[in-house]
Amino acid sequence: MAGTGLLFTAFVLAHMVGNLKVFGGAPGFDAYAAWLRRLLYPLVPPSGVLWVLRGVLAVSLVAHVWCSLLLVRRSRASAGPHRRRTGVTASSFGARSMLLTGVAALLFVVVHVLDMTTGTAPVAPAAFEPGSAYANLVASFSRTWVAAFYVTVMLLLAVHIAHGVRTAAGDLGVTGERSRGVITVLGGTVAVAVLLGNAAIPISVQLGWLA
Repeated sequence: MAGTGLLFTAFVLAHMVGNLKVFGGAPGFDAYAAWLRRLLYPLVPPSGVLWVLRGVLAVSLVAHVWCSLLLVRRSRASAGPHRRRTGVTASSFGARSMLLTGVAALLFVVVHVLDMTTGTAPVAPAAFEPGSAYANLVASFSRTWVAAFYVTVMLLLAVHIAHGVRTAAGDLGVTGERSRGVITVLGGTVAVAVLLGNAAIPISVQLGWLA
């Protein structure tokens, strides 16, 4: 679970960096999307690298969800019916909300694929056109409910990442107090970057800065 969680964190961060190219305008963003489809061509078929990446992420997602359900069941079984809750701290809030934020992230993945990748109605806008990455993004985020949904999920995902990175480090053997402190700051920094970077896009569309 720690390994797949860190893999997803790295992917989300890289994906956000790529998405920020939208602020450079339609030509650059569409060229970036086309470059992803041609990555390592002609060594591999068009979109071959993307499909390999999708396969790795899909397997990792199944493993991550399965491990999370297993841990929840074990935690509840070991705690018994008379669990005592202590005061809420930033750490405990992150821990208690991991299932909720994880479910929100899973829902987001499904919606995001239907919206931006496959163009499946009614999730995707009626104006969806395969290959027109910039136009599809703007058309989708022009809908207020979609923009609000994306921003809300990014907030929940940030909480998930911040606590998840810290927990994963401990699960992978990082036990030194100083090292864990550095990991905590790093995880929080990545979480804030993902929140601000991804949320800036739908907000900019709603404000008319991207059109």
